[in-house]
Amino acid sequence: MPLCLSAVSVHSRLSLLVWRVCFLALTLAVLLVSEARAQSVEPVRLAAVEMAPYLGADIERQGYAADLVKRAMARSGQAVEIRFYPPARALSLVESGQIDGMLFVGGSAASSAALRLSRPFPGVNLGLLKRRVDPIPYAKDADRRPAETLRSLAGYRIGAVRGLAVPAVFEAEAALRREYVANDLQNLDKLALGRIDLMLVDKYRASDLMVLHRPHLIGQLEFLNPPLFPSSFHIAWAADTPRREALAKVFDSALQAMQADGQVSEILFSHGLRAGEMRNDATVRLTIGTVNNPDMLVMRRLSAEFERTHPGIELDWRVIDETVLRTRLMTDLAIADGQFDVMTIGSYETPIWGQRGWLEPLDNLPSAYGIDDLIPSVRASLTYQGRLYALPFYAESSMTYYRTDLFERAGLSMPKQPAYDDIERFARRLHDPAGGVYGLCLRGKPGWGENISVIAPMANTYGGRWFDANWRPELESAGWREAVTRYVSLLQQYGPPDAAERGYRESLQLFAEGRCAMWIDATVAAGYLFNPRVSSVASKVGHAAAPIGRVDVGESWLWSWALAIPASSSRKVQARKFIEWATSRSYVERVGRDEGWIAVPPGTRLSTYAQPAYLAVAPFARFVASSISEAQVDLPGRHYRGIQTVSIAEFPAVGYALAIEINRALTGRITVDQALRNAQVEVRRIMEAAGYYNETLMNR
Repeated sequence: MPLCLSAVSVHSRLSLLVWRVCFLALTLAVLLVSEARAQSVEPVRLAAVEMAPYLGADIERQGYAADLVKRAMARSGQAVEIRFYPPARALSLVESGQIDGMLFVGGSAASSAALRLSRPFPGVNLGLLKRRVDPIPYAKDADRRPAETLRSLAGYRIGAVRGLAVPAVFEAEAALRREYVANDLQNLDKLALGRIDLMLVDKYRASDLMVLHRPHLIGQLEFLNPPLFPSSFHIAWAADTPRREALAKVFDSALQAMQADGQVSEILFSHGLRAGEMRNDATVRLTIGTVNNPDMLVMRRLSAEFERTHPGIELDWRVIDETVLRTRLMTDLAIADGQFDVMTIGSYETPIWGQRGWLEPLDNLPSAYGIDDLIPSVRASLTYQGRLYALPFYAESSMTYYRTDLFERAGLSMPKQPAYDDIERFARRLHDPAGGVYGLCLRGKPGWGENISVIAPMANTYGGRWFDANWRPELESAGWREAVTRYVSLLQQYGPPDAAERGYRESLQLFAEGRCAMWIDATVAAGYLFNPRVSSVASKVGHAAAPIGRVDVGESWLWSWALAIPASSSRKVQARKFIEWATSRSYVERVGRDEGWIAVPPGTRLSTYAQPAYLAVAPFARFVASSISEAQVDLPGRHYRGIQTVSIAEFPAVGYALAIEINRALTGRITVDQALRNAQVEVRRIMEAAGYYNETLMNR
């Protein structure tokens, strides 16, 4: 710039040249500044109110509504920051213009002059919940005349939550007998005891409360159908902020496009929520709920063959995160939602759900199916009183994976039966985060099918039990404390920094990328890790038995992901055709031809382990077959069955309660002792509420 200034008083060709250079430099500088500003556009700041399972700070991707808004704004390169506040605080921030808007559901705030509502997108599913045994008259076309229908319910006691943004038609009906409480769980208990006749509640909220807190109520309650209160979500934009109009236009335009191309429905499905029905009278559409594991994704890809050979059947896939899937499958049972025709369930659920009549029995399978080809222990795990209620897609036990190249370089040797002392010693030597390798990977994401799948077998090997002989929990015992303390310590010291957010699928990918020295998990992962198409360490993977603690018992689990038909499905014949196809010997052979024999679903059929092509590429095959065949289900000193789970209907709630607390300990929010104490209290409440015992009477 000094050169440019000096040229002002010099009239020459040289000064003219200098000015041209300066002009170009200034122009370039302006462009660079503009580009920098464009790249640092202030993000859209939104307030939100906790509304599980649609919105929440601790829900995956902050819930469906947050996921949708972020994807919509990302279409124009706009980032979104969402923070959660109490309702009054969130509304105040928006009305005062301190933030851009809030994720918001109707109610009295909708009329605020300081807010402008966006285009609507699917919202909560409010309805009236009742006990199945109570005959409450209700017209089939009730949704067409909600005010009249509500007046017909004037004689019934209806529970609602104080402060809930209720539908206007409900609020306006003066004749209703409303009873208000502080939260939905109180109302659920009142309804179960007959102290109210109906409960105003979101259907997913109600099912989650049953699944996670009141599992003994599953199957006892149902919603009046059709629902009376359709509702929508909106972004409520702050009316007076300078960029409100531009942001609103961007969001509404993106949302309209996403609704047109089906992305809104896809986002709903990915969170386990239900979109509108898409039925074609000429075609039977089977809705399949499955987990997003690699083997299931292969099944989805190859299912085009099934549709070609069954032209009257279309497959509607809902591929969902494991923890969300488990909860949404239970939703079908808890409130008779009828969302799925084919369910992906496991060895834990199948006998219990079969006993309760929630699944279609699979009798008289055709001879071509080869039922005697199923591995006996796997087949037995999917039966109740000798009847099959699910067909196994793949089965697994557990084992230790390790990087042979890292072990050789460090002069280490993995024993055939490692102990957790060995695992800790190896992890300490091999942990090299600066070099991109973590000493040990384990599931840390909360869920009875995620972190508890690893922690429960670990507790077994340290002498821990879930319950004593009277069904009282023993989660504060020395065995549980030692196991959980070691689990937390191992991951905090030698695991990835985001271990608390990683489940099976994320850990599998991390090991396949070469970033884990060791991983203790399911044997089914071997087909992925030894497959050079998808694993960068395929030639460097070793395997050994799952580790033990103080005792050699209960470290190897038995699990099968299987396909079942809910009794509520109206398409049972077509669903049965699909699950027979997907679990057949010919399907295994098809995967072998198309994907390579290393990728076939393992653990279900004897013929797989007699196949030379499979044995040639799967050095782990005989170990896995032996582990599955010999896995214990009945452990000494326990009056219940199970390795990872306990064979009672309440276990999802029990496991979830412990999973959440251990995850909090893993992230350092509480101590291990606090986590076990909190879980002990909650599990005791669950078991007592379910009628297993009465603590007061037992302590007399």
